[in-house]
Amino acid sequence: MHQKIDLTTWARKDLFHLYKNYEDPFFNLTANVEVTTLFNHCKSQKESFFLSCLHASSRTINEIDNLRMRLKDEQVILYDVVNCGSTVFHESEKTFSFCYFDYYENREEFLRKGKESIDAHNQNPSLDPRLNELNSIHHSVLPWVHFTQFKHARRAGNKESIPRVTFGMAKKSLSGNIEIPVSIEVNHALADGYHVGLFFRRIEELFKEV
Repeated sequence: MHQKIDLTTWARKDLFHLYKNYEDPFFNLTANVEVTTLFNHCKSQKESFFLSCLHASSRTINEIDNLRMRLKDEQVILYDVVNCGSTVFHESEKTFSFCYFDYYENREEFLRKGKESIDAHNQNPSLDPRLNELNSIHHSVLPWVHFTQFKHARRAGNKESIPRVTFGMAKKSLSGNIEIPVSIEVNHALADGYHVGLFFRRIEELFKEV
């Protein structure tokens, strides 16, 4: 389900009209986020750290209205719930495909259903990018690199509006905490630095709530 945003009364209407016609209206922010509690929990309980990160990201975005907004037919729509997709690496071919996950607020349920999705996907991997499914969040994972910045490949045009979140390699910091780089890319016509700041603050909280 979704609702249309009334652009005549929307507090961000001027910013929307400013950025919506930019050739590339997306901006990206990358930061190191502490994951010590979650990383150690997943290791001791033999739970998927990958799926746990997806859940934290999905839950965070589902809690922030502007990150659930999408562009459709010159309108801004706000989805009640957005699901997520992610790259899944295939070791034997050294390539990847896209796997999709329904959103569940409960972490244990998300992990259980997520494992089922991966198992089913691995039986018949598909590269289907589902470009027309707007009620989604796109994720990528680069477990080989503790990156400091990130740029996505992007199609021509300025009508894309799905946030893209990328997780990097976990690494122990000088303080002894475990951190991962997290990149988020959003359309500036729909969200600002304030909303991205909310994303980082909330996801770090969720990484500690296990």
